[in-house]
Amino acid sequence: MTDPEDHARIAKQFIEAIPHARALGMRVDEIGAGRAVISMPWAEHLVGDPRTGVIHGGVVSALMDTCCGAAVMVHPTNPRSTATIDLRIDYMRAATPGQRITARAECYHMTRSVAFLRATALDEDEDNPVAAATGAFTAER
Repeated sequence: MTDPEDHARIAKQFIEAIPHARALGMRVDEIGAGRAVISMPWAEHLVGDPRTGVIHGGVVSALMDTCCGAAVMVHPTNPRSTATIDLRIDYMRAATPGQRITARAECYHMTRSVAFLRATALDEDEDNPVAAATGAFTAER
């Protein structure tokens, strides 16, 4: 099993290896033992509807997908790589314009080759999720 410093290094490398994660300004806030918290700032160029200032849903899905992948990479079984098999996202409301969006993911079950995850996306209203997701990811060891 890796230590917390290794988890942080792994997560940073994971994010830096994904061009869209860098372009969206994603930041690893917490990481370890099959869990990840990654956030990104609101930015005008990411808005889907200029009339409302609401971030595009695809940006939220990219954040959740990346957060789930990071959670797999720091699972105690130490996978070497991961890729999304399936990710279902339920959008519950528009993210509040101008607010940072945070994704929280947890790997709740791991087989020999597949990781199962749950995730939520939140803005500053942490009691009212923007989106919820469930997914399956490869877990190559």
